[in-house]
Amino acid sequence: MNLVTGCAGFIGFHVSSYLLERGTPIIGIDCVNDYYDPELKEARLKILNRYKDFTFYRFDLCDYAKLKEVFSSYSISHVCHLAAQAGVRYSLEHPFVYQKSNNEAFLNMLECVRHFGTKNFVYASSSSVYGCNTKLPFAEEDRTDEPISLYAATKKANELTAHVYSRLFGVPCSGLRFFTVYGPWGRPDMALFLFTKAILCGDTIDVYNHGKMKRNFTYIDDVVEGIARVLAEPRPYAIYNVGNSRAEELMDFIHEIEDVVGKKAVMNFMEMQPGDVPATVADISKLAELGYEPTTNIDVGIRRFVDWFREYYKM
Repeated sequence: MNLVTGCAGFIGFHVSSYLLERGTPIIGIDCVNDYYDPELKEARLKILNRYKDFTFYRFDLCDYAKLKEVFSSYSISHVCHLAAQAGVRYSLEHPFVYQKSNNEAFLNMLECVRHFGTKNFVYASSSSVYGCNTKLPFAEEDRTDEPISLYAATKKANELTAHVYSRLFGVPCSGLRFFTVYGPWGRPDMALFLFTKAILCGDTIDVYNHGKMKRNFTYIDDVVEGIARVLAEPRPYAIYNVGNSRAEELMDFIHEIEDVVGKKAVMNFMEMQPGDVPATVADISKLAELGYEPTTNIDVGIRRFVDWFREYYKM
């Protein structure tokens, strides 16, 4: 039995769908908060609930008693912990949400995994942990002790806490540093979602750092493939970059959206936002050793997203 936390979220939904399609029973946990439109999360859950091997629990992972009850009720061999409070900018104004969702809930998960003998604990970290690092591409061995957002600090704290539980209690822990994941059913606070909606509606898009940004835009299907490989290969302690094999200029990304949508964007060029960085580029050679090989270019990935967006929102 596999447990996926954050199963109503973007990545968690796709991971759950992937495993269920391959016959793996899934216990899903999500509190379905209102950080973004809960209706989108409910729509994802509606799809997952069609699978007979999917069992869903709706509660906050800070409820340790409830979490222990779930672990006591099932033989959970693998955990994919994707539930967290996302967003760099949101953390500037809502710090206590991150302390609870990303730190307290994470510790609760590790305590359950420790005491119930789970074979593999895979969790979401973030490329944000690289902070002020200017060496590109980012490699797992690079320094990550200068985070520039509370969100990044909580993710780095997760990695350190997992290391302690691995060393002291033998909990197999693998952290995944995601690089700008995008695709159908994506988060409304992410660039592709915001840009697509604005361009279709004729609204202005905010382009930070005057467009001088570079990102490893990584398509969701490639990300899920990487997660599945890590789930299948327990390690005492490991960190993996989960990104694309190439980085894209932000302006090229925007122009690709324009081409797919068939409309030009109205752009408002702005300064860099606090907590953000000009470039995130991943060295994925470590995950490639497990057979990871992203194959989806942005022209294909963006078109699939826009097709989904138009269908879902009837635009």
